[in-house]
Amino acid sequence: MFNSSRVSVVMPAYNEQGVIGDILAQVEQQPQVDEIIVVDDGSTDGTADEALAHPGVRLIRHPYNIGNGAAVKTGIRAATGDIIVLMDGDGQHPPAEIPNLLQHMDRYDMVVGARSAGTQAAVHRTLANRIFNLYASYIVGYPVLDLTSGFRCVRANVARSFAYLLPNGYSYPTTLTIALFRAGYAVKYQPFASPARVGQSKVRPLKDGLRFLLTLTRLATLFVPLKIFLPISLLFILSGGSYTLGRLALHSRFSGFGGLITSIGVLFFLLGLISEQIALLRYINSDR
Repeated sequence: MFNSSRVSVVMPAYNEQGVIGDILAQVEQQPQVDEIIVVDDGSTDGTADEALAHPGVRLIRHPYNIGNGAAVKTGIRAATGDIIVLMDGDGQHPPAEIPNLLQHMDRYDMVVGARSAGTQAAVHRTLANRIFNLYASYIVGYPVLDLTSGFRCVRANVARSFAYLLPNGYSYPTTLTIALFRAGYAVKYQPFASPARVGQSKVRPLKDGLRFLLTLTRLATLFVPLKIFLPISLLFILSGGSYTLGRLALHSRFSGFGGLITSIGVLFFLLGLISEQIALLRYINSDR
């Protein structure tokens, strides 16, 4: 039960001077929290000093900037609690919402804070997140309300079992979400109002957006390959078959080009089947 569980808050931080001190003070006011870990990912300002000003905070410092996901992995491995709360130190994740996430941990393996409509900063980021959410929902076969939210609580043993899969960059929430859904863990979304960011965003929209898309596709081929290979296969088979039939109907002659396209589609389908079997073997081996 949640009431008997220790709760660790893991907060990755990079150049959050002037912001993180106030956030930590609010986290310390939450009675459910037993441990606060700040992972300073090579900050060049006074982030570490502000964290050290709070005696109850455990500070871990990276020698240089490795990445947000790397800081999260460091915190997950260092946490001693039964439940880990992941949150940013830039003011977008209100500490007062922590109890609202934790209240569901008696029934779920992970609870994700889903940003309410209208609370995200820019229109282009809102649109991108909606596209990512739809793509992720297709992959996992379950509605994903906020794929990129880094505000979540997860059972410590579950988080550690998937830590090796998490990338070092900002797409760790994406990876963690897809992995838990596909592994059959129970995930819940808890809406919350995200305030405006206090610190400067470290996310580069175009570069990190393409990276998110690539990460989603990579995870799909890792967990459910046919979700990627089958649509591509059908596209080639239908295109090649239609072209071949059209040539036969109009010219009474077989099209070598159409046959090639159809064959490529069949090869994609067979590759998807092989990948699906490899994914199944990975699940079987992980249960042993």
